[in-house]
Amino acid sequence: MTTFDRADVTLANWRTAPHSRWSFEHVSEIVPSATIPCARGAEHAGPIGFDALSGISFAGVTDAPSSLREFLAESETDELVVMRNGSVIADWSAPHSDPTCPHIIFSVSKSLTGLLAGILADKGLLSFEKPIGVYVPEVIGSAYADATVQQLFDMEISVDFVESYLDTSGGFERYRRATGWNPEKPGDPAPDLKRFICGIGKGAGQHGERHAYRSPNTDLAGIVLERAAGTRFASLLSEHLWKVVGAATDAFVTVDRIGTARAAGGISATARDLALTGDLVRRRGAGIISADFIADLWSRKRREAWKDGDQLDLFPEGSYRNYWYETGAGELAAIGIHGQWIWIHPESETVIVKLSSQRLPVDPALDQAIVRMMRAICGAWSR
Repeated sequence: MTTFDRADVTLANWRTAPHSRWSFEHVSEIVPSATIPCARGAEHAGPIGFDALSGISFAGVTDAPSSLREFLAESETDELVVMRNGSVIADWSAPHSDPTCPHIIFSVSKSLTGLLAGILADKGLLSFEKPIGVYVPEVIGSAYADATVQQLFDMEISVDFVESYLDTSGGFERYRRATGWNPEKPGDPAPDLKRFICGIGKGAGQHGERHAYRSPNTDLAGIVLERAAGTRFASLLSEHLWKVVGAATDAFVTVDRIGTARAAGGISATARDLALTGDLVRRRGAGIISADFIADLWSRKRREAWKDGDQLDLFPEGSYRNYWYETGAGELAAIGIHGQWIWIHPESETVIVKLSSQRLPVDPALDQAIVRMMRAICGAWSR
């Protein structure tokens, strides 16, 4: 926005440019949100700067050589943080962005939910092998009635639901209204989020056969975690992950009209705190999450389901486990629409966080250019 007026940003337009440049760092002003308290007294150092990344170039969106600084602007990046061996070595903020403001991370929220599930399983509070209905009996009669918790976390549920981010009048738009992300339609009111999920029917095929990326799965996963531990999602994430990892800034998660957390995409956090979380994964859990759970993210156990799934073009040799992408080249990634990324490359001891306000929710060509950017940064340390 050339001239900013808060009144210009509404529930109807907050995810569209140019409003998103502001709203993605102020979601709690637009959608009701629960606080995820940080570790009191924790602090981050001031800005490090860009010098360590000078000279890095790679093929941008048009396949022409691009400098990193040029590409960050071209890809509508808001924040970039690069951590190596546990220390931040470079960071960058767009002129309009504030690195101290929690930024919405969309489906990177799923990956944090996966880590939380691993922690709760380690503590004996959750079993991935149990049917979902053991924790949420309300799913009986829905697509989820005969599925396991593990199938839920691996996105291998057969559901009659289309993941269509630009939908304006169908099932995905109604889902957005159920989450509280879109204005309600008086003539066609949406239910609350849990009721919406429990009304989704089963699709073709059986659970566990193929990777089918559907966001309501993770919203249900958040409810499963709440029921398993007897505590609300925001409190669970705070006590078991956010405070423990040393996050210096409160995070937030959007909630629906009855307080159900949007575990699939509603978390807002700073890039620095996300880098700490990514580094926890790089360090194989560091005693906070079991090393076996983290190793399983790289295990490629679900490779066959991935090959038959709907995201194969993203990482043709990849796989998916507990809401994390394994790229097929030894990296792990957490990815959200509009350009949110955590990238973990153990060989170079590198963690990269990229937060953005990309105009399109999904841009396959830009995604591949971002992957090239991530690999170019990591390659600077592994040569």
